[in-house]
Amino acid sequence: MRLLAAVATLLLFVGFATGASAHAALVAVEPASGSMLASAPKMVELRFNETVTPGAIRLIDGAGTARDDLRVDASGETISVAMPADLPQGTAVVSYRVISQDGHPVAGSVIFSIGMPTGMQPPATADGGLNVLIWLARVGLYLGLFVGVGGVFFARWVAWSMTDITIPCVALAIGVPSAVVSLGVLGLDLLGLPLSALATMAPWKVASGTSAGPALLVAVAAMLFALLALGSAWCARALAIIAFVGVGLSLAMTGHAATAPPELLTRPAIFLHGLGVAFWIGALAPLGALLSKRPAATLPVVNRFARIAAPAVGVLALTGLALAFVQLEKPSALVETRYGLILSIKLVLVLVLLALAALNRFRLTPTLAGDHKAAAALKRSIVLECAIALGIFAVVAGWRFTPPPRTIVPETPLAIHIHTDRAMFQVLVSPGKAGVDDFVLQLMTGEGAVLEAKEVTLTLSLPECGIEPIERNASLGPDRYWHVRKVALPFAGRWHVRIDALVTDFEKITLEDELEVAAP
Repeated sequence: MRLLAAVATLLLFVGFATGASAHAALVAVEPASGSMLASAPKMVELRFNETVTPGAIRLIDGAGTARDDLRVDASGETISVAMPADLPQGTAVVSYRVISQDGHPVAGSVIFSIGMPTGMQPPATADGGLNVLIWLARVGLYLGLFVGVGGVFFARWVAWSMTDITIPCVALAIGVPSAVVSLGVLGLDLLGLPLSALATMAPWKVASGTSAGPALLVAVAAMLFALLALGSAWCARALAIIAFVGVGLSLAMTGHAATAPPELLTRPAIFLHGLGVAFWIGALAPLGALLSKRPAATLPVVNRFARIAAPAVGVLALTGLALAFVQLEKPSALVETRYGLILSIKLVLVLVLLALAALNRFRLTPTLAGDHKAAAALKRSIVLECAIALGIFAVVAGWRFTPPPRTIVPETPLAIHIHTDRAMFQVLVSPGKAGVDDFVLQLMTGEGAVLEAKEVTLTLSLPECGIEPIERNASLGPDRYWHVRKVALPFAGRWHVRIDALVTDFEKITLEDELEVAAP
């Protein structure tokens, strides 16, 4: 028993001794994406909001040639990419794939033109087949941890019987290889490699060096302990509880939620949340099997489970709400972000699951002793709970492909300041990228006072791409700024901006400047 306690203590230490981390986001690029340059840059610098590790950095030059003569240096939050000296004229694309501290890849592209643009498109970054495999492996891992380990824990500590655990055994048989596959496909994703590269060492090595590597190792260990607990050894119950603790540890060691600040709150919350899910969901399949084979022996087991389930579900709900608050930061993110939409679907399914649990606890279980039909009704309800739980696993696995709202860096509006002796015009362009943009014009006199105008006109042109002047009338808002909304800027590049302010019927002030619009 001392050895088992030492193993559990070691697992706890490994699980909570990881450093602070979050999901990385690109905050600055030099030269700016969409730039039109007179000569080739010597360096492309990518700056993120946290320390990152280079995964795969690729360059396609203006002639469409993939270059392998890059030099990549990493220093904290900055990735520096030295450009070849012989870059040809045209549009070049630097695609990057870096590793965030939470073990997830962050990918994107930087586009710049040397001389005239050549219409180069960034390389495709999404591999549909790989994404499907990542999703399937994640669902399989959830089955192994929650249905498999949770089912064995229920059988050893609540049911006191190992005769109805076929489904947990199958879940463990799925979960162990799923964890191994998860490590390999993570490496493929981090390096941007095809599925065929799974037979090489590179993806396995890079994935093992992330926070997900030790977490998956703990997950495999938890499932192996659960398999050992299937035997009749004297320490089977101790093995089951070590496996159960391993579920929470593996989840608390990596991922968006576990690495969100403050980690003193989020890591223990994920740990407890994972244990709550494993306890609740793990009990469903054995209970359903027990109701099918031995209805008369089910009532004591159900009662024991119900006494523990109530506080477990309470902890599950509290930790879930706390983590959602940390991840979303504001309620509107539930419908405004992909991460929030996934959470919204999960919450709906969880509410249905809670309603079924309440039906089982307060309606069906009390009648189980005197009504044989109640066993069939309870079994149907549990089967439905199992189906909903599988749906939750499938939905939550989608979080792997989208960052939480807390990590999304707000876009800073593009700003230019035009200044003459007579007037100063401040122009804000949001989001400042090719596509549809909103313009806000602040008109001031040369002394900084508000410049009163009767009419204001914004004119934009991009001669390099053959875009003739686009003229739009501005409207004065209640904030006393002039607004031009939903202006179509079809191309990135250096746009010419002219603002005409009609001060009186006979006086007009015209200021002009250049605006660097980035690629979307």
